[in-house]
Amino acid sequence: MTVAQLAQFSAAWNRHDIDDLMNFMHEECIFQTAAGPNAYGTRHEGMDAVRAAFESAWINIPDAQWLNDQHFVDGDFGVSEWTFVGTTGDGSCIEADGVDIFTFKDGKIQMKNVFRKNRPNIPASQ
Repeated sequence: MTVAQLAQFSAAWNRHDIDDLMNFMHEECIFQTAAGPNAYGTRHEGMDAVRAAFESAWINIPDAQWLNDQHFVDGDFGVSEWTFVGTTGDGSCIEADGVDIFTFKDGKIQMKNVFRKNRPNIPASQ
């Protein structure tokens, strides 16, 4: 995995291109979300579960974007930094910095572990 490939992965998120995203994932993939009932958030394991979890981001926040991305790779470890922006169903806006911590296997993403700042949503304009 290279910095350029992580940038392509990030671009696929912003295009909401699930097929392209899944092409980057290892068949034994794991996705750990920023939120959930456990210390690690919520864990999704396997291609089908990860695909559904990725798609849910756009279902819940149809205009979701990950901006100002920067990527780092060192062997089988990588990090992407970004600012997440989007509008919720009630019209409030999210703008929060975060990171993905990756582990790679066979040149693909084996684990995507998300961490995002816990910032209150910006209320909808009156």
